[in-house]
Amino acid sequence: MAVLIRKPMSWPAVRPYLPGVLISAVVTVAATSLADHYHAPVMLFALLLGMALNFLSQEASSAIGIEFSAKQVLRLGVALLGLRITGAQVVALGWQSVAMIVLAVALTIVCGILLARLMGFQMFFGLLTGGAVAICGASAALALSAAMPQHPMKERATLFTVIGVSTLSTLAMVLYPMIAKFLALTSVQAGAFLGGTIHDVAQVVGAGYSISHEAGDAATLIKLMRVAMLLPVIALAAWLSQRHQRAQGETSTGPRPPLLPWFAVAFAVLVAINSTGWLPAVVVKAGQTASQWCLVMAMAAIGMKTHLRDVLTVGWKPIALMVLETVFLAVLFYGMLVWLQP
Repeated sequence: MAVLIRKPMSWPAVRPYLPGVLISAVVTVAATSLADHYHAPVMLFALLLGMALNFLSQEASSAIGIEFSAKQVLRLGVALLGLRITGAQVVALGWQSVAMIVLAVALTIVCGILLARLMGFQMFFGLLTGGAVAICGASAALALSAAMPQHPMKERATLFTVIGVSTLSTLAMVLYPMIAKFLALTSVQAGAFLGGTIHDVAQVVGAGYSISHEAGDAATLIKLMRVAMLLPVIALAAWLSQRHQRAQGETSTGPRPPLLPWFAVAFAVLVAINSTGWLPAVVVKAGQTASQWCLVMAMAAIGMKTHLRDVLTVGWKPIALMVLETVFLAVLFYGMLVWLQP
């Protein structure tokens, strides 16, 4: 939380950040408008527009602000995700649903790590893709990336994961309601299946309410519980990062970093505060909107820092990895749904 309580920066200190931050904000507005008009994932538009403006990250006047947007604005957006969750929502699910979600998230991440290692990738890439598929799509990818150690390929891996998970989530939004109908699931079961398997929140809501209001409510509630799993997974990523850095001999002469980064602590605090019901609805709504804008803005900045050729040369293995993780989660959750909630 130290970042949140630092002394306010003076104008001379803030001024160098403004060009890059304002450019990222303009791209965010454009991406949001396009997403609303074409009913497509806003993260993809932010990425594409950001990549089209890649040259700006090489300009001295805007580079520092773009870097700030890609890191600090991202972390603020992750922290504000805590306003989407309340303790009452978790209690309303019941222990069976909670157990299903926890197990599905944990096993999907383990599956992602194992598959990544088998394919010759680092463990952290499996954690990144598995976490994105298991929890909440692009938002989880950005959150986990912020908690992972620095690496020359980190931003490229994050960019690919966001593109992949957004594309798969859109396909799932179209296909999974048809699969639920084919499997003869009830409205509640169909909603639980959609909420437990589709990656991004927006696509879960769209798919759920396309079936029925009852299915939409169930899908949204299950999905929010998956979002709540972001906190322990961020803690895991931070712990593994510290362990990796020690193994690589990357010791620091400063104070030992905390197990949880400040944005994860802020996430937990906001969940606790939101659970009390003290916050006015307008404040909660404003925080949720701010979170979305921060995440889109960070995605635009990451796009500006990435070259298109880096994305085009990833090969088939990362694509296969994310598809296998997605299929694994769908089959696993359907099996648990039929077994625990016949």
